[in-house]
Amino acid sequence: MLKRMMIMLGVVGTVFAALAWFVNFRAGMIRQAMAALADPPQTVSTTTAVLSDWQSALTAIGTFRAVNGADLSLQQSGIVDSVHFESGKDVAAGDVLLDLRKEDDIAKLQSLQATADGSAITLRRDQGQLKINAVSQATVDSDLVNERNALALVAQQQALLEQKTLKAPFAGRLGVRQVDVGQYLTAGTAIVTLQALDRLFADFTLPQQTIDQVKVGQEVVARIDAFPGHTFKGVVQAFNSKVDQASRNVQVRAIFDNPDRKLLPGMFARINLSIGHPTSYVTLPQTAIVYNTYGDSVFLAVKGEAAGKQELVARQTFIKTGATRGDQVAVISGLDQGVTVVTAGQIKLRNGTLLKVDNSIAVANDPNPAPADQ
Repeated sequence: MLKRMMIMLGVVGTVFAALAWFVNFRAGMIRQAMAALADPPQTVSTTTAVLSDWQSALTAIGTFRAVNGADLSLQQSGIVDSVHFESGKDVAAGDVLLDLRKEDDIAKLQSLQATADGSAITLRRDQGQLKINAVSQATVDSDLVNERNALALVAQQQALLEQKTLKAPFAGRLGVRQVDVGQYLTAGTAIVTLQALDRLFADFTLPQQTIDQVKVGQEVVARIDAFPGHTFKGVVQAFNSKVDQASRNVQVRAIFDNPDRKLLPGMFARINLSIGHPTSYVTLPQTAIVYNTYGDSVFLAVKGEAAGKQELVARQTFIKTGATRGDQVAVISGLDQGVTVVTAGQIKLRNGTLLKVDNSIAVANDPNPAPADQ
């Protein structure tokens, strides 16, 4: 009897053991199935929200021009007799640059000078004769008019002669010569450009609503593609006296010292004018912001429980954004410094999505970006 009971208990134990194994087996399969149905980790890039010094600024596109600059030409036509300059050289004010042939003009000047000298002699002789009443006052008056007319013709011819010589009207650097010896020039033909490079203007436009934020004497910073990483500083010199009716923009002129003469007239420049008072904001790349009509937000990468392990998951949080500068945006509220923020890949995310971080490709985060030369 006792032996039979022992056998039955063994059978019952075996049944329960088999049943327990079956339940655990099914539970494991269910967990595997649920894990297979869960969303796979999404690859994103991240950055740490940092507190940065922030200075609001106005930006504009400007063009440099010389304080003194001109394309030099002559008022008279003629054949080039001699050239006294080399392309690209510096010259002083008054330096002779070019002469046209002047033989005929010189001969005519000498003829007119001789006529003037004869008129002066006649005037002096008749003035002496007038004292003894040998000639009338009318004769002396006529001699005086003749002398003045002759001297005026001499002066006129002298001016025409001087107009066949090109002189530098101011000190500066010459450009490339456009004429050659023996060439016939018509009046007004450009011979060479002359630019004073010690100081340059930068002309740009600003919207009319920003004019109250900019003052004469305010510092201006210019960046030139030709000199990446280098800035040039100037000051606002003047505003145009009217606003353009088509664009509602006003022209602003800044002046820059150019002692090393790196800046050249015609150069394109990106102009920055700092406005307001400097402050600090949590700063993010603009790519990190999810813009929506109901509010701007970002996704944070936070630690969460998933399959019993510590994994990074996405958590959406709403923020208030402020001004932008280059690739960056200021976060006024809703975000603490030091948190990890998703900067790329947000379109695939929702709250609780598992994250896989890959920062091998840097996200644009330059406060003063410039396009790369192609």
